[in-house]
Amino acid sequence: MRNNTEVTMFVLKGFTDNPELQIIFFFLFLAIYLFTLLGNLGLIVSVIGDSRLHNPMYYFLSVLSSVDAGFSSVITPNMIIDLMSKNKVISFFGCATQMFLAVTFGTTECFLLAAMAYDRYVAIYNPLLYSVSMSPRVYVPLIVASYFGGILHATIHTVATFSLSFCASNEISHFFCDIPPLLAISCSDTHTNELLLFYFVGSIEVLTILIVLISYGFILLAILKIQSVEGRQKVFSTCGSHLTGVSIYHGTILFMYVRPSSSYALDHDMIVSTCYAIVIPMLNPIIYSLRNKDVKEAMKRVFGKIWCR
Repeated sequence: MRNNTEVTMFVLKGFTDNPELQIIFFFLFLAIYLFTLLGNLGLIVSVIGDSRLHNPMYYFLSVLSSVDAGFSSVITPNMIIDLMSKNKVISFFGCATQMFLAVTFGTTECFLLAAMAYDRYVAIYNPLLYSVSMSPRVYVPLIVASYFGGILHATIHTVATFSLSFCASNEISHFFCDIPPLLAISCSDTHTNELLLFYFVGSIEVLTILIVLISYGFILLAILKIQSVEGRQKVFSTCGSHLTGVSIYHGTILFMYVRPSSSYALDHDMIVSTCYAIVIPMLNPIIYSLRNKDVKEAMKRVFGKIWCR
């Protein structure tokens, strides 16, 4: 990666300069971050600790929880520190690292959500062959490919963004090093970067959403064939939680990245970024555990044993 810039440090302006609001935001985001870690790590421990959850569906869910915990940890701690600090700077290398990890986790989550939709299709459409169709030879490569896709996508944008010159300003109107606000302060021609952002993110979104839609199309056909009301309710409960997570996540990503650069409004973008980078990692454990009877019972068993000790 070539450094063509005179800037060695960036200043993250964050949400506000109002001291009272900064204190409120500090405690709010600290509480969200702690809840995010507890929720996602609790879900991972439950899947590992309960043999009843040792199947591909819950392995995907535990990997999603690890991605959410990582995504939140890349952004939130630094933002919390900045809220109580006068010196809100981040080094050039630190900014590049933060962007790389954030894009990696964000893209990996897109691919994982698509893989989880395919897993639900296999489980519901042909349950008798589920263990064969979704063997370790299938779900392990899907997980590895999701991470590989995330790393590759992050590498492209990180190299492209930090090869630009930042000679005019080092103030980023955001709370973390994201691509659009960095392009906004570059004094280089960013047209190529904007095309990369639009086409790569757009292609990933189209591909992953298409996989989700096709999978759920087949799932719907399978649901119509189920005779018992209880069976349909169980399928709707399992798939409903996944669809909720997919809709919220992809909606915010599409709004944030797949649009013309002229429509960027950094103040509004911070709200959208807060949703997909901070709020969604907190909501996912709630979405996937509260609506899933097996996960709730596993948590009671696993953590009940720990507390009894």
